[in-house]
Amino acid sequence: MSTDAGRKKMAAVGSYDTVLPFQAVGVRPFPVESDEEIAETVSRLAREDYGVIFVEERQFVAQASLIDRLVQEYAASIIPIPGIRGSIGVGLSAVRSSVERAVGMDIFAEK
Repeated sequence: MSTDAGRKKMAAVGSYDTVLPFQAVGVRPFPVESDEEIAETVSRLAREDYGVIFVEERQFVAQASLIDRLVQEYAASIIPIPGIRGSIGVGLSAVRSSVERAVGMDIFAEK
């Protein structure tokens, strides 16, 4: 029996400089340059049963409607990651929204 039974693959999609370091921790990098390439790649990875797909924040925002549809249709978690120039705050916003849906309140709200 394989020790990988039941394990899902992970991928990182975005600019070359952003996704290449993910390879060091076992995440397959998919460097892309255009919005069309990003949409095509993320869609293909979701169909190919990748469990986690990291997408550079700027592309995550540009492909938000596609990503929402893919998350509903496939069992993939699509997670925004900061680009090489730093975060634009999309990742924290996505986590905050997910937690709020799960527990029914914004536990990150400042008092």
